[in-house]
Amino acid sequence: MGCKVNSYESELIAETLQAEQWQSVSHNEAADLYIINTCTVTREADRQARQQVRKVIRRNPEALVVVTGCYAQMDPQACAAIPGVDLVLGNDRKLDVHQLLPQLQQGELPKVLVGDLDQHVSLPDRLLTGYENHTRALVQIQQGCDQGCTFCIIHRARGRSCSLAVTLIKRQVQRLVVNGYPEIVICGVDLGAYGDDFPGSAPSYNLTSLLRELLQLECDPHNPFRIRLSSIDPHHISDELIELWASEPRICPHMHLSLQSGNTMVLKRMKRRYTAAQVRERISALRAQLPELVISADVMVGFPTETEAQYLDTEAMLAELDIAFPHVFSYSERSGTPAARIPQSKQVPVMERKQRNQRLRQAALPLQAKLRSSRLGSSAWVLPESIDNEQGLARCRAEDYLAVTVPAAQVTAGQWLRVKYSGEDGTAMLAQAAN
Repeated sequence: MGCKVNSYESELIAETLQAEQWQSVSHNEAADLYIINTCTVTREADRQARQQVRKVIRRNPEALVVVTGCYAQMDPQACAAIPGVDLVLGNDRKLDVHQLLPQLQQGELPKVLVGDLDQHVSLPDRLLTGYENHTRALVQIQQGCDQGCTFCIIHRARGRSCSLAVTLIKRQVQRLVVNGYPEIVICGVDLGAYGDDFPGSAPSYNLTSLLRELLQLECDPHNPFRIRLSSIDPHHISDELIELWASEPRICPHMHLSLQSGNTMVLKRMKRRYTAAQVRERISALRAQLPELVISADVMVGFPTETEAQYLDTEAMLAELDIAFPHVFSYSERSGTPAARIPQSKQVPVMERKQRNQRLRQAALPLQAKLRSSRLGSSAWVLPESIDNEQGLARCRAEDYLAVTVPAAQVTAGQWLRVKYSGEDGTAMLAQAAN
C-alpha cells in the first residue's frame, strides 16, 4: 500500500519468499500467508490498512498475517489489536521477514517486533528480478527523510535519510533492463537528498551524478531504456540537474513536484525548504531548458491557518506554472505532529478542506485540456501499458506521462513506439504509429 518505495520493497519481499519455496497466488485465492505493507501518510491510509488486514483475515482465518510498513512502525499496538494478526513488523526489519517466518510458524516470536529506526533501517541488499504485470520498473535509491515537515510523520516512520550504494543501484537497474524493462522509475522517500549522507568532501556525489552513471549502462540500442524521476522537492532542482535533464533525451520530460502549497506563509508553517518565489524561479529555469515538460504535483489544501486567499495562491500557481496534474490531498491531522497541536480555532473545517480539494481538481481540468490541445499534430514516444483485444486498442503512456490510446496492432509489449497525435477524447491523446 502507499508509495513507490513500498511497492519496490513489497516486490523484494515477494521474490525473496518465492526463493524460499513460497508461491504467490491470485487475489481471489485464499493464501497461507499474507503480508500487508502499510502506509500511514494520512489517517485515511491508516483506515485503509486496517480494512485490508481485516479483509485478508476474512478470506482465510487460518492464514498467517504479518502487518509491516509505516503504519505498523508508528502504531504497532493498533495493528496488533486486530484479531487474526500474527506479527507486527517494523520498517527496521521488514525485508527480513523471510528469515523470521520459521520462528513465526513455530509460535516463537512476540506479536510485535518494531525497533528503533535510529539504530537500524531495513535497506535492500539484494537485486529484484522484475515486477509482475508491470510495464515499468521501480528502483529505490534512497530511504528516510531528515526534513520533518510539521504535517508529516513519515520521517519518523522511515528514519533518517540514507542513500543506497551506487554499485547496488547500478546492478539493480542493469538487471531490470536486461530483463526487458524499457522504463526505470527512480524513487526514494526524499529523492533529491540522495548522496547527502555520503562521507567525503566536495564535489559531492548526488542525484545528478547517479543519473549520469545510470545513463552509461549498456542497453538495447534499438529500444534504449528511459529514466523517470518520481517525486522531487523544488529545493532539489539544481542547475546541474536541469542541465542534464535538458541535454539527455532518455530522462523522461515529466516531473512530479512535491509542492504542497503556492503560498509562502503556509509553506513556512509546513516547514518546507522553499518559498513560493523560489518555486517559480526553479520551474521557470527548468521550463526555459525543457519547454515541453509536463508537471504533476502533490498539493495539500486545508492546512491549519490556510485562508481562502492563501488557498487561491495555490490555485493561481498551478495555472501560472502549468501544473496540469495536481494530486490533491486534504490536510489530515496526524497525532504527534506539530501541525496537530495548532489550536482548533486555527484548523480549517473538514468540509472546507473537502470543498477546496474539489475546487482545485476542477481548476486543473482546463490546464489538462490546454495541454492535450497543444500536442495535436505532434509526435511522441509512448510505452504500452495494457491492451484491450476486444476493442483493438492499447492504452499507453507517453514519455511526458500523458495517457495515449493507440491501435493495438501497432504496439509491441515492452517496446517504445513513436506515434503521431491525431486527436484527443477528453482524457487521453489519440494516436497512430508515426511513419
